Amino acid sequence: MEGGGAQYNPRTVEEVFRDFKGRRAGMIKALTTDVEEFYQQCDPEKENLCLYGFPSEQWEVNLPAEEVPPELPEPALGINFARDGMQEKDWLSLVAVHSDAWLLSVAFYFGARFGFDKADRKRLFNMINDLPTIFEIVTSGVAKKQTKDKSLVSNHSSNKSKSNSKVRESQAKHSKASQPKDEEQGLDEEDEDEHGETLCGACGENYASDEFWICCDACEKWFHGKCVKITPARAEHIKQYKCPSCSNKRARP
Repeated sequence: MEGGGAQYNPRTVEEVFRDFKGRRAGMIKALTTDVEEFYQQCDPEKENLCLYGFPSEQWEVNLPAEEVPPELPEPALGINFARDGMQEKDWLSLVAVHSDAWLLSVAFYFGARFGFDKADRKRLFNMINDLPTIFEIVTSGVAKKQTKDKSLVSNHSSNKSKSNSKVRESQAKHSKASQPKDEEQGLDEEDEDEHGETLCGACGENYASDEFWICCDACEKWFHGKCVKITPARAEHIKQYKCPSCSNKRARP
């Protein structure tokens, strides 16, 4: 397979996947460890900006390519314009979604350009799908941070207001690193006392402090996240949660 025509040999699935992983790692850095620098570079006063990831695991905020059509598919345009128009976590989540879409488009652009057949495309997608998306990584980080912040507050109101009912995770699980044992134990006991009699509206089991729960804004019943297929990351983006029962009632004519 060596020789003068080597540059025309199709790239392999493994090579495209390595390219994908490198670009993905760079974009994850921008949205997590380098997030302050990324935020500052996305100045809404500047022109349309894009977030690029490179195979070298580096990232860059820059103007889109001038040539049309560009060598590769282009990332979402103008991400900086939305920066100050929403909460930072929501903006980062939005950029993460577009970043995932761009990575897939680049990978399958290579697949088309280098003649991947059905089996190769399927294998490439399966390899990609085994990795968590950038969106999942960014939103799980936000959810963990917010839950940890909430666990520092000892005043647990019994009022199931919208601001407090969305995400309820283990106080012990997320506060061990930041609280003394006595305070941690007090939080656990207070949380158990308040919700110990609460039953899941789906399975009927009691509340447990080591499980994620969510409250329906319509009937105000609590549910295990696993029973209604809601994760902490997904709950962060639900403004008004309605359980399956309440959702079905509304759907009826």
